[in-house]
Amino acid sequence: MTLKRLIRDIRNRRLQLTLLGLGYVGLTTAAIFANAGFHVIAMDIKPDIVENLNKGICAVNEPGLEEIVSRNTKAGRLRATLDSGEALAQADVVIVSVQTPIDRVKKPDLSFLMKALKGVGRKMRKNTLVVIGSTVPPGTMIMRVKPELESISSLRADIDFYLAYAPERIAPSKALAEFAESPKLVGGIGPNSTRMASELFRTVCRNVLETDASTAEVAKLAENTFRDVNIAFANQLALMCEQLGVDVTKVISLANTHPRVNILTPGPGVGGPCLPKDPYLLLHATKLVGSNLINTARQVNDSMPEHVGNLILQALKNSGKGTKRARIAVLGTSYKAEVDDSRGSPSEPIIRGLINKGFEVSAYDPRCNEAFGARMAGSVSKAVERSDCLVIITPHKEFRNLNLRKLKALMNRAIIIDGARIIDPREAKDQGFSYYGTGFGGK
Repeated sequence: MTLKRLIRDIRNRRLQLTLLGLGYVGLTTAAIFANAGFHVIAMDIKPDIVENLNKGICAVNEPGLEEIVSRNTKAGRLRATLDSGEALAQADVVIVSVQTPIDRVKKPDLSFLMKALKGVGRKMRKNTLVVIGSTVPPGTMIMRVKPELESISSLRADIDFYLAYAPERIAPSKALAEFAESPKLVGGIGPNSTRMASELFRTVCRNVLETDASTAEVAKLAENTFRDVNIAFANQLALMCEQLGVDVTKVISLANTHPRVNILTPGPGVGGPCLPKDPYLLLHATKLVGSNLINTARQVNDSMPEHVGNLILQALKNSGKGTKRARIAVLGTSYKAEVDDSRGSPSEPIIRGLINKGFEVSAYDPRCNEAFGARMAGSVSKAVERSDCLVIITPHKEFRNLNLRKLKALMNRAIIIDGARIIDPREAKDQGFSYYGTGFGGK
């Protein structure tokens, strides 16, 4: 089969797509390609996810996604299976979207990826296009993925089959729009692979940026590492402002009037599946001499939950009633605003740390059901009832206009710890609260 024929079959949606991994990214990817007219078989190891997908039920809470899943399962373009052999047997295109976590010592764990590749290699036929969507350390495509597939299949990459790296660039609650609108990085291990993969993604993405696999690997990690480093600067600045007796939000507002300055908002820490992990993947393949900015940024951001915990303890002590048997209300357990995902949430170490110290902790989140061992409340009012301290971690829109007067009447002690910096300190003080916030050094 010639390249021209393969490209024609991609454009006419005649190729069979197999997607390995039905996590957040994998499910979104499978649904979008099915909606574009491809026949997609998605494979996952979790029976409940497979069963739900085949019923047209979406396993993740993403606006608009369940409608697409339902429509395409009913049309017969999207189905799921637990059997990787079945999924791969007739695949013309394989997209691998499995987890690539880091272990306890911050080293990449590629075991899920390598296991998936073994299955792909055994079933892969000539002219198959294999796309890796999982985030990987630099060098993975050339040094791990390519030789693994070539060894198992006895086929040659970029000649007998095509291999490319195309990392995701989507955010929860905006996945469908960002998949289509955000520039898509596609890096092949050779020119034929780049061309084939680019043609595939042009069927669902408005703008495809072609490069080589190694450059795409670094670019993907550089994006999230850049964000992590910039958040760390904001958090470091917040800690300094507390010591200097000024409010970091006022400092940032003034500094950002400079046309070339854009300081981010500090907070209680960095969470989610990507930002706490990707900087370590970027560092993994290199050896830096001297100071390491990326490691330092990670340390700063990882220290913020402990800092919020210390603010809570200090506030309770300053109240004059001590900390014994104190009740703490925590608002927000998802890792960021307007999502239901709790992975890596700064709330977890904060809540677990408070519980370990003997505090009674209640938690409320309008989107997320995770409480990390705290009592899950059904509303803000139920969470703060008879509490000694109100702690705001996640800046959901529901928490930005709290009725402080009403909340104060429900609480034992009027203390606010504003980890997310969404409460006006003056308003809190006018309502009789003792106010403590990340980066708030004012009086």
